[in-house]
Amino acid sequence: MVVRFLAGALAAACLPALANEAAIRKSLVERMPNAPKIDEVRPSAMPGLWELRIGNEVRYTDPTGSFLIEGDLIDLKAKKNLTEERVNQLNRVDFAALPFKDAVVWKNGNGKRRIAVFADPNCGFCKRFEASLQELKDVTVYTFLIPILGGDSPDKARAVWCAKDRTAAWLGWMLKNEALPKAAASCDSAAIERNLALSRKIHVTGTPAILLEDGNRIPGAVGAVELERRLQVLAAPASKS
Repeated sequence: MVVRFLAGALAAACLPALANEAAIRKSLVERMPNAPKIDEVRPSAMPGLWELRIGNEVRYTDPTGSFLIEGDLIDLKAKKNLTEERVNQLNRVDFAALPFKDAVVWKNGNGKRRIAVFADPNCGFCKRFEASLQELKDVTVYTFLIPILGGDSPDKARAVWCAKDRTAAWLGWMLKNEALPKAAASCDSAAIERNLALSRKIHVTGTPAILLEDGNRIPGAVGAVELERRLQVLAAPASKS
C-alpha cells in the first residue's frame, strides 16, 4: 500500500511538468513552424523558466511557450553561468571511445597527455594551432581530418591519409607548406568519411576543434600557453592523489 501510494504521489507530481512540456512544444510549433526540431524541454534552474535544447544549443521560454529567450542564464548567488555549464555538458565527448585508428598521430616526449583535434588541411587557424602544439611537451596529438572548407580540402585530406608517412605529410604541409604526395587511386580513404560523420554526430562545426581527455572541448585555436594551462588543470586532481 505504501509503495503504491508513493508511486501515485510521484506520478501526480510529474503531471504538471509533463503538461507544461506538451503545451510548450505545441505552442512553439504553432508560432515557429519552420524552426529546428526541439530535442528536449525541461525546467531550468530559474523558477518559471523552461530550457529548450536544440542539438547542443540552449534557449529558454516561459511556461506557455509564448516567448523565446536567447542568452546566458547566470546564477548571481553562485556566480555561475548556468547556460555555459549546460552547453559544456552537452558538448562533452567520451574521449576514450574516439576512433583513434582514423586519426593522424604524433607525439612529443612520453606522450602521456593526450588531445584530439578536428582539422581541415586548408584551415589557416589549424596551421597556427599546429605550430603552437609543437611547443608542448609530453603530448600525443590525434588529428581527425575533416575537409569541410570546400575547394581542394578533400583532395589534400586524402593525400595526407594516403601518404606513406601520414604524420610527416601532415606536419610538412601544416608547418612548412611542403607539397603533399599524390594519393594512389587504390588508397582506402574511408576514414575521412567516418571522421566527417563523427564530427556531425558530436556537433563539430568548425576547425580546429580541440577535445581534451576529460571530454571537454576548446572550440577554436588557442596558444601554447593557454593549452598548457588547460592540460595542467586537467592533470591537477591526479597529481594530488
